[in-house]
Amino acid sequence: MSRFEGKVVVVTGAAQGIGEAYARALAAEGASVVVADLNTQAGEKVAADIGGLFVRTDVSSHESAAALVEATVAAYGGIDGLVNNAAIYGEMAFDLLISVDWDYYRRFMSVNMDGALVMTRAVYPEMQRRGGGSIVNQSSTAAYLYSGFYGLAKVGINGLTQQLAHELGGMRIRVNAVAPGPTDTAATRTQAGDAAQELVKNLALKRMGQPEDLVGACLFLLSDESAWVTGQILAVDGGQTFRP
Repeated sequence: MSRFEGKVVVVTGAAQGIGEAYARALAAEGASVVVADLNTQAGEKVAADIGGLFVRTDVSSHESAAALVEATVAAYGGIDGLVNNAAIYGEMAFDLLISVDWDYYRRFMSVNMDGALVMTRAVYPEMQRRGGGSIVNQSSTAAYLYSGFYGLAKVGINGLTQQLAHELGGMRIRVNAVAPGPTDTAATRTQAGDAAQELVKNLALKRMGQPEDLVGACLFLLSDESAWVTGQILAVDGGQTFRP
């Protein structure tokens, strides 16, 4: 398949985990992929493996986001797609909303929620110049469950997705989100440990998700196959959540 031949897609947090799976799948279908991450060593390796471009990027920084856009346009001529996947997760602190250190909370939200807006603001003019594009935000089923400030950030991502879909729709830019359930990544193993297997008991499909399980949904939302889909949050969670 070559659904993305001639397309340029930026994937944040693509040095490992689900973001890496997205980047590899996009490249396999013909996209020119920009691996945007703070992890230089791992990011450069992924980019080299897929024939893409690595740009060290802090998604919470407007200056860093602008530099990524400049490097991408210089290398590939424009931008057609953006996957806002980057997040503080594997090393995330456990705490309550009522007691978490305020500076840590602000830094966390600047990446996990505001980062998607920072990147969108930097990228959308280039998409508009190309006649439109698609943005996929990484949400989580944590938005529908008690999960402290991580879940709160994902509630924000869902709202951001819906609001931006309306703001950018007139430019032929679609904005959707994928909401993974419990997924077997190094970050989840760090966070949940053996307790991750307990989550499986509450899933309709009795297994942890794999990064590859998220790929189909993300690529569908980026592709022209979803040309009339915007403002939606698509749960890919093994039946963890049920919503009307």
